[in-house]
Amino acid sequence: MGTSKHKWRFTLLRSPSHLKKPTPPPEFICPISNTLMADPVIVSSGQTFERNCVLACISLSFKPPTLPTLDFTTIIPNLALKSAIINWCKTHSYFPFPQPVDIRSGLSIVKTLINGSPDSPNCSNYREIRLSSLTSSASEDSVVAAACAHAAAATTAPIPFCYSSSSSSEIDNSNNNSNDVGEEDEDIFCKLRSGLNSDQEDAVVSLRNLTRTKQDARVQYCTPRVLSTLRHLIVSRCLSVQVNAVAALVNLSLEDVNKVKIVRSGIVPPLIDVLRGGFVEAQEHAAGALFSLALDDDNKTAIGVLGALPPLLHVLRVGSERCRHDSALALYHLSLVQSNRSKLVKLGSVQLFLNMVKSGHMTGRVMLVLCNLAGSVEGRAAMLDGGAVECLLGMLCRSEFDSESTRESCLGALYGLSQGGLRFKGLAKEAGAEELLTKEQEMGSERCKEKAGKILEVMMQKYEEEETVDWEALLNSDELTRSKFELVYGKGSV
Repeated sequence: MGTSKHKWRFTLLRSPSHLKKPTPPPEFICPISNTLMADPVIVSSGQTFERNCVLACISLSFKPPTLPTLDFTTIIPNLALKSAIINWCKTHSYFPFPQPVDIRSGLSIVKTLINGSPDSPNCSNYREIRLSSLTSSASEDSVVAAACAHAAAATTAPIPFCYSSSSSSEIDNSNNNSNDVGEEDEDIFCKLRSGLNSDQEDAVVSLRNLTRTKQDARVQYCTPRVLSTLRHLIVSRCLSVQVNAVAALVNLSLEDVNKVKIVRSGIVPPLIDVLRGGFVEAQEHAAGALFSLALDDDNKTAIGVLGALPPLLHVLRVGSERCRHDSALALYHLSLVQSNRSKLVKLGSVQLFLNMVKSGHMTGRVMLVLCNLAGSVEGRAAMLDGGAVECLLGMLCRSEFDSESTRESCLGALYGLSQGGLRFKGLAKEAGAEELLTKEQEMGSERCKEKAGKILEVMMQKYEEEETVDWEALLNSDELTRSKFELVYGKGSV
């Protein structure tokens, strides 16, 4: 008993130096948080940091002034170092084990770095730009110039997408993150810009859910920095990231105030890439996004110029059923603009549309596009060449319509074609148009009666003009020969 008590006394009276925590190797310490790393990641430029410290730097567009060539473009978990840190902690009885820095703490640490070094040129310039973007009433050009000067002074290395800005508003929003959507949503933004697929997936799923039914959230999240990030995630090779990123964009595009902003953010080209070679579900969402964006008149020409028409026609032929329906609607709204009608004709779309009408597939939506094309000179010519008159009159004869509105569209397309002159009259007469249109005028709906009557009026006008000229007598007269001679050789004596 005595020996045991003596041993216990000896243990309790050991030197305090034995209880002192060992000092971790410097390479185990995060340069930003100055703590032992629990979730180390390697960035593109080769340095290793605690993951949420990197995400906080990305969110706040900040780079430590001691590391001017830092590049956060990609983030890769440093599993070897993480294992080494855990083994070191076990070997040296370092307790408790290090815990990952949460995102709020990471943001707080980085904000302290931003505001804590007045002698740092990087931090100083950052604060000046942030202040000017928030309080200055100067023009947008001055803000852009300030940002360019800041970028040039900070680093000569390539700037990753999370730092780049396409407009002064993006500079403002990327720096003033607290005014963007609130501190509670910073985790989404940081994960959106993470280099890890798992983080990106979590973020786009959250964004998709938040914007699915909440109108305020759709307006709130449609900011330059969110759109800039989605622009890259839309073409992700990860199925879940791509699908949910495009679906989130569709949700954002539902608000009228967002439509022009989205197109101007440069997001249409990635949507086109998805239509050309993305995952099937992502293609469906991309077609829906273009349809939604095309509802705004200010976007119609831009979407056509950016090259959306060929891939929309492609998925209209070979896409899924949902993709084809949304593509048809997008093409209808885009074809309301003359420049897009001309492009569609040059792309050979008329024959595609007529074949779809003949097959009875999506007749109503395709007929809307044909109505628009019939309203242009190029469209009329292509439709007359492609047998549209016979096709449309045949549908009237057989009453092959899924709705009354489709019948009205058919008559609307015929009316557009009737502006094509004598050629339309000849083709229509050969197909028995007068009898069909007269019947439609007697038995159709009010709108159908009205359109049928207008077409008959045009045809009768053509008849009257033709009756004023005796073409047979003219062909046999010397007057025609003289006129042809003068046309070729000019007036005067031979």
